Amino acid sequence: MSKRNCLVTNDWICGEYVRSRSQELTDATVQHIGITAASVAIGVAVALPLALLARRWRFLAAPILGVTTVLYSIPSLAMFSLLLPLFGLSVSLVITGLVLYSLTILVRNILAGLRAVPEEAREAARGMGYGSVRLLWEVELPLALPALLAGVRITTVSTVALTTVGAIVDYGGLGTLILDGLDTQFKAQVLTASVLCVLLALAADLLLLALQYWLTPWTRARRIRTGRSARTADAAPGVGKVAEPV
Repeated sequence: MSKRNCLVTNDWICGEYVRSRSQELTDATVQHIGITAASVAIGVAVALPLALLARRWRFLAAPILGVTTVLYSIPSLAMFSLLLPLFGLSVSLVITGLVLYSLTILVRNILAGLRAVPEEAREAARGMGYGSVRLLWEVELPLALPALLAGVRITTVSTVALTTVGAIVDYGGLGTLILDGLDTQFKAQVLTASVLCVLLALAADLLLLALQYWLTPWTRARRIRTGRSARTADAAPGVGKVAEPV
C-alpha cells in the first residue's frame, strides 16, 4: 500500500515509480549513452585533424582555437535553433550541436599533448627511418595520449550534461524525462532521471580513467621512479654521516 501511495502523494523518492517505469528509464538511459558516445567519438575524429593542422601551421592555431571557443560560447538553445534548418527535429541535430561544443576542449588538449612530445623522441624516430605518418601514429600520439584522454574525460562528462538539453527536440535521453517531469510536476520522475544522469557521468569518468590508466603504463612508471628518487634524496644526507663529538 505504501508503495502505491508514493505515486499518489507524488513523493520525490518513490521505489514504485522505478519498478513500474523501469523500461522507460532503461530506454532513456540507452538513448542518453548513445547520443553521448556518438558525439564524443565524432568530436575526437574532427578535433584530431584540426589539432594537427594547428600544430603543422602555427598561423592556423589562433583562428582554429578562436572559432572553437566562439562555438562553445553559443547558448545551447541558440545553437540548436541555428542547426534546425539543416537537420530538422532529429537526433542528428543534437549530436551535431554536441560535437561543436566538444571541439574547444578536445582541440586544445590534443594540441597541448602533441606540443609536449619531446623533440628528442621525434629525432630518434626519424633516425630510425620513421616517416611522418608512422611518427605520428607510433610516437607522437601515444606520448600525447594522457592529454588526449584527459580532454575526452572532460568532454564526456560535459556532454552527458548537455545531452539533456536535447529534450527540447525530444532527443535528450534522460533529459526528456526530466523535462516531462517538470512540466507535469512529477517529482519522482525528475529526481530519478536526474540521479541517473549524475551516475552516468560518474560511471563514464571512472571508465575513462581506468582506460587511461591501462593505456598509459609509462606514466605510472615515471611516477614510481620520481617517488623513489625523492626518497633516496631525502635519505642521502643521513647516509654515512659521522656523529659529532659531544
